[in-house]
Amino acid sequence: MIKADTNSQEAYYIGLMNAAGFRNKDIEKPLIGIVNSWNEVNPGHRPLRELAERVKEGVWAAGGTPAEFNVPAPCDGMAQIRGMNYVLPQRDLIAASIESMARAHGFDGLVFLCSCDKIVPGMLMAAALLDRPSVFLTAGAMVPYENRGKTYVTSDLKEAIGSHSNGTVTEDEFRDFKANICHSCGTCSMYGTANTMAVFAEAAGVCPFGSATELFCSSAKAKQARDMGERIVELVHEGKPFSYFMNRRSVENGIKHISATGGSTNAALHVLAIAKTLGIPLTLQDFDRIQKEVPVIAKFKPSSDFNMSDYHNAGGVPATMWAIRSHLDLDTPRITGGTLRDEIRPPFDASVICEEDNALLKNGTFAVLYGNLAPKGCVVKKSGVEASMFKHRGPAVVFESEEDVLKHLEGGQVKPGSVLVIRYEGPKGGPGMREMSIPAAMLVGMGLHKSVAMITDGRFSGATRGPCVGHISPEAWEGGPIAAVRNGDMVDIDLDEGTIQVELTDEEIRERLRSAARPDHKAEGMLRRYRECVSGSDEGALWLF
Repeated sequence: MIKADTNSQEAYYIGLMNAAGFRNKDIEKPLIGIVNSWNEVNPGHRPLRELAERVKEGVWAAGGTPAEFNVPAPCDGMAQIRGMNYVLPQRDLIAASIESMARAHGFDGLVFLCSCDKIVPGMLMAAALLDRPSVFLTAGAMVPYENRGKTYVTSDLKEAIGSHSNGTVTEDEFRDFKANICHSCGTCSMYGTANTMAVFAEAAGVCPFGSATELFCSSAKAKQARDMGERIVELVHEGKPFSYFMNRRSVENGIKHISATGGSTNAALHVLAIAKTLGIPLTLQDFDRIQKEVPVIAKFKPSSDFNMSDYHNAGGVPATMWAIRSHLDLDTPRITGGTLRDEIRPPFDASVICEEDNALLKNGTFAVLYGNLAPKGCVVKKSGVEASMFKHRGPAVVFESEEDVLKHLEGGQVKPGSVLVIRYEGPKGGPGMREMSIPAAMLVGMGLHKSVAMITDGRFSGATRGPCVGHISPEAWEGGPIAAVRNGDMVDIDLDEGTIQVELTDEEIRERLRSAARPDHKAEGMLRRYRECVSGSDEGALWLF
């Protein structure tokens, strides 16, 4: 906010703002940046153009001046295989681009319009770095596809790839799935990383309840957008920065909620990164300790038959937080006003959201494993694994890339009991820490998730289920022990004990690592710089912060 008629030092700024169509009296109001990830090639983001207009209406009505700018928003699902190299690096680029734009233009407050896996955490990181009054709003959920009495979402399409390859899904069915399962715009109606991080923002208090679970096309979304436009102007006048709402207490609430609802393993990467930008000391061990404090009281696609619309109709995030209320700091403030205690409510459907006494799993949704294969840890979504696979011992079948394991799966060569080891896919090795979502889904679609484990220094989709262990650290590219594994080595995984071992002595591992050779995983353009700078997955895979 400046005085346009009296501030000679800002004359150039005033002149250029006038050139953009802003009047002097507009410049004297709180200037609100509308940070929009809208684009035409990502269905999770197409609704944000209309929502931005509704936000602007709210800003104008509350006496502020809105000014919109955009950031990239790549889609994990579209960026499969080699496009996936660029998706995780985008998180930090998104944060950095917002930081530079907001500091250069001096916005008084910010409204973040976002969806999808890396965009929500990237924007949360930016808000943490800037620490200005900020609110978040997501696009809302995709409409589920209904056919012959069954409901399908995006994760079902991934699993259908495996089912189609082994003949259990016909060509006609597969064609229908490809045309219809992703049934509308909005965020995929499964509990992948996109919705995990969206409800994290809700749980942490910086996003209105219902933002992620409400269908994108509902009138409630338009009303939320107007409300957020009005609220950001109020927050500027109140002088409440982002850290007033997002702090250690609210981050821990968010972690517990992720765990209680069977969230994505990628949350470990993103929450560690967000904490770093907030200046909050948080390690993978801390994340594990916090998430273990809560029971799992709800699971959603692909770990159950319930989609995000079912979640919303059962009460949404306020209801799941009510179910674990004894574990939360209920006095944390919310951007909508009041505290968490004021806004949580009992669930409407106990079949979707359980009481704590009837929990689905007692000690969190994740298992963080350590051992001679992962001295710095690795992560698996225990709540998405069949109980019979909590303990698994089998011979290693080693692959140097995602492409190699896909050929193995498509060729029908997978033997029950084995452990598929996919290495050199970590942050540096990929580079970019690719998501092994299609191999993991194919494993399920082929019915092998009850007998075969998959481990990698890459990562998995939030929509992954089955015994898929990711984020193995140190990664193979950095000389991690996974680089020493050979075909036939026995690998022992125990989710209850939190261990992952290869049956080799320390000396055998050291000797093999001396002769380990990196594959030719090229790093061109920004990926070359990313490889030089990125931290390990146990530290959030940060490269610009």
